[in-house]
Amino acid sequence: MNRSFDPERDLSIERFIRAPRAAVWNAWTNPRQFEQWWVPEPARCRAVRFEAIPGGPLVTEISEDGAAFAPHMDACFLIVEPQRRLIFTDALLGGFRPAPSSFITAEITLDEAEGGTQYTAHVMHSDRATRDKHAELGFHDGWGTVIGQLAKFVEAPTS
Repeated sequence: MNRSFDPERDLSIERFIRAPRAAVWNAWTNPRQFEQWWVPEPARCRAVRFEAIPGGPLVTEISEDGAAFAPHMDACFLIVEPQRRLIFTDALLGGFRPAPSSFITAEITLDEAEGGTQYTAHVMHSDRATRDKHAELGFHDGWGTVIGQLAKFVEAPTS
């Protein structure tokens, strides 16, 4: 677990994915691939502005039950260490512009493991109340579902 993990303010989820780290990385950094797994099905995701570089935008929309797409996330990539780690936050918009409000900063870590990739999502909040709200909104179910969808996406045989 991350050394900076604070149980009062942070949530974390891990999963072993039976796919090479490069495949998981590509699913995270290629907008068309990202759209395939980022929100829990049957909802659909659209990457509106997506550039996996420091300061790059991470702007998505969501369509639930076939409805029109609506804003979902407006965030900024802070750290992009190829095939190893991504950190993004909604405290900043693309280009490091301050956002009007913030909910999370997330660190996604990909570690090589025998037969695949150890995936960790460490999600930080400003205080205990915000952390608790995220937990009540279904952090573990939602992020768990999305990571499961990511695993299914990258573990699928290519033929």
